[in-house]
Amino acid sequence: MTEREAVAHLLRRATFGPTADEVDAAERAGTAATLDRLLAPPGTDRGGTATPLPDLGPEPAAGLTRDSTREQRQQANQQRREQTLRLIRWWLDRMVSTGDQLDEKLLFFWHGHWATSERKVKSARLMLRHLETLRRHGRGPLPPLVDAMVRDPALILWLDGQRNTRKAPNENLSRELMELFTLGHGNGNGYTEADVKEGARALTGWVVDRGTGVARLEPRRHDSGPKTILGQRADFDATSYAALLARRPETARFVAARLWFRLAGTAEPPADLAGPDTVTTLRRIFTAPAFTLTRDTLVKQPVEWLVGALRQLGVRPAELPEAAQRQLLAGLSAMDQVPLRPPSVGGWPAGTAWLTTSSVQARLRLADAVAGAAARAVLARLTAAPPAGRPDALARLLVVDAWSDRTRAALTPLADQPRKLIVAGLVSPEYTVC
Repeated sequence: MTEREAVAHLLRRATFGPTADEVDAAERAGTAATLDRLLAPPGTDRGGTATPLPDLGPEPAAGLTRDSTREQRQQANQQRREQTLRLIRWWLDRMVSTGDQLDEKLLFFWHGHWATSERKVKSARLMLRHLETLRRHGRGPLPPLVDAMVRDPALILWLDGQRNTRKAPNENLSRELMELFTLGHGNGNGYTEADVKEGARALTGWVVDRGTGVARLEPRRHDSGPKTILGQRADFDATSYAALLARRPETARFVAARLWFRLAGTAEPPADLAGPDTVTTLRRIFTAPAFTLTRDTLVKQPVEWLVGALRQLGVRPAELPEAAQRQLLAGLSAMDQVPLRPPSVGGWPAGTAWLTTSSVQARLRLADAVAGAAARAVLARLTAAPPAGRPDALARLLVVDAWSDRTRAALTPLADQPRKLIVAGLVSPEYTVC
């Protein structure tokens, strides 16, 4: 693998999709320096500064009472839907614009890991707070992250934590906390149904005030008695239960394996990936010899595919007309991946699940829309090449190492039709699988 291929492989996995200029700069700097820059970005992120947190306005549900009319409730629901749409659009725009690409890619990973959906939470403000909590703790050690998440209002609502009382324990949050978020199912974790039930007792009493969006503990609803969890007996509460799970070596191994799965693919992860914090784990993933061997094996998730295409074609979602912005979200919906709306607590699927006939058709329609919005400067780079050289110019533009003979044969007749050429490149196997 050449130096350019090595840095391109790293950037395709560590970002939403590198531009040709970013690959040029990384090639000059070298792989090691590029990785250092990704893990510890220097200076101010101007792209992040240009996409500040959105002002969503007041919580629509805050003004509702038992006496609210049907019309008032419908109006509040409409306001909530508008706030959610604003938040999703903001995040897509930030994914495209931010210079700190690994941080945003990591946030998207955590969003899929602690999968929480606005469809049940029914609050864009709580979902934004949820994302900010993941961003704040996502690069560091696991204990502060797990501690923050067991008291995260959106997650509590998503997994029925507000229904968990000492008289009627609800096991949803405790079960998923062990099985999907920390120890992992079948991970040699050794937890039992009894541990799940005792964990649920530790989490009792937390409620979310819909008006203020604040999660608080109601002592009279909390079971303060001793519990036995994973062989330890103590008066566990949410904080001590989270600490117990986060300190377990199984948790570090499970989370490291999930990061490997999302960033490297289905190949067996190397041993000893887990570091004392997430940044260290990421460094171990990206420097593992096995990581190099995963090139051309990872099917891009729809959001990764779309954001990468937008970045490479110089398209800012926020600068598109209203109809075009709606088209982007409609395309993601047709491919079954819209941010803030994972299908279940297990998050989104991976691999060939994204290569169904319907998703390929949706990708083709969305590729046409994105190609139609491509920046003039980007198109100029493509058309500056002679027709015979445009497939190679497109490969450089889309950061594809090389076209297969079959793909090149399909691209060559489109050399005089730049938009169709771009569309064909975006739906090609070489672009869809990185």
